[in-house]
Amino acid sequence: MITVLGNRVDKLEHKLLSNEFKLNSLLEITKSINFNAPVSELLDIYSFILREQLGIRKFVLYNHQVEWKIITKLGVKGKIKDINIERDILKFREITVIESSYKKSINNFDVIIPVFHKEKPLAYLFLAGIHDHSTENKERFSNLNFIQTLTNIIVVAIENKRLANESMKQQRIKQELEVASEMQRLLFPSDLPSNATIDISAKYLSHHKVSGDYYDYIRLNEDEFIVCIADVSGKGISAAMLMANFQATVRTLYNFQRLDLEELVVMLNEKVYTSAKGEKFITFFIGEYNSKTRKLKYVNAGHNWPILIRGSESQFLNKGCIGLGMLEEIPFLESGEVEIKNNTTLILYTDGVVELENTTEEQFETDRLTKIVQNFYPLSMEDLNEIVFSKLDDWRGPCNYVDDTAILSCRIF
Repeated sequence: MITVLGNRVDKLEHKLLSNEFKLNSLLEITKSINFNAPVSELLDIYSFILREQLGIRKFVLYNHQVEWKIITKLGVKGKIKDINIERDILKFREITVIESSYKKSINNFDVIIPVFHKEKPLAYLFLAGIHDHSTENKERFSNLNFIQTLTNIIVVAIENKRLANESMKQQRIKQELEVASEMQRLLFPSDLPSNATIDISAKYLSHHKVSGDYYDYIRLNEDEFIVCIADVSGKGISAAMLMANFQATVRTLYNFQRLDLEELVVMLNEKVYTSAKGEKFITFFIGEYNSKTRKLKYVNAGHNWPILIRGSESQFLNKGCIGLGMLEEIPFLESGEVEIKNNTTLILYTDGVVELENTTEEQFETDRLTKIVQNFYPLSMEDLNEIVFSKLDDWRGPCNYVDDTAILSCRIF
């Protein structure tokens, strides 16, 4: 009979291992993991702690990789043939004392310590010597929870190595993408203004876990603000990290030195070219608005032309230069300036909006986007963006989005 450890644990844990010993053991293991020590070295350290520092003379550690197998043991000769982890052991999810079992090999041990990670069983540690009532052995097994923690650290480290080096590498990449995606979401402005003078809202949809699109709003002072949008060539983490670095550079340059837009674009081009080494480039639009003069100065660096819409009138903002990072030096650069009349809507977007195709491979294009803005003028910018994405969904039908899609709408009253 095997019983789950309950009050018996309290009796066995009457003498705790010292905090110093536990800390030193964990630091030793963690240090080896951080230095990317091979699995064999990690297991040697683990066995040394159990054998020399805890005095354990018999144990077996099963680990699940492609199948369940013993990865380290002590005091056990030959193979253990009659223990089937899948059939006999998986039901145990807590530290368990073995009182009796129909399996001869299981009866050679006193305790089973399971290791789970996110409900997934990774390992089972079998220990012997628990029923020895000498003071020495009571001390050896006085902190089974610590042994479980130690085993968990080792096994998770081994699992991570396996994910990196074998067929489950994609699962680890997915986890990294989730972290990168969360980090990227934090880069987008979360508090866009909506008041009597201006209404700004943005919406984006990432085709992959991480996006190469970026938009921003930067308040310069009481009268001036910046709006910008960008799209990096290529996909994946490298593109997302380039864009994150780009966003940080834009904000840093504006926070520490007030530059003309032309100077800013030249500096950004240098940094993108240096970072991407000519392998990627960024299309970029930036506009600087002054509410006193009602002038919008802008540079469009190879980006989709933003649209100024007022009533039935529309105007593209297309003056600027080539995309950033295409060449080491920008061969030409022209800024534009327009006067913004009251109740004008400025639409910034990435190519995922206008290049979205329907079932006949026809693109959505800017004309449809312009008509949506004109037809739904009374709506707030947040509601307008929702309408735009609803129309995009209708347009694509059963087709999938094939690119990152972002839109920043700005109404100036």
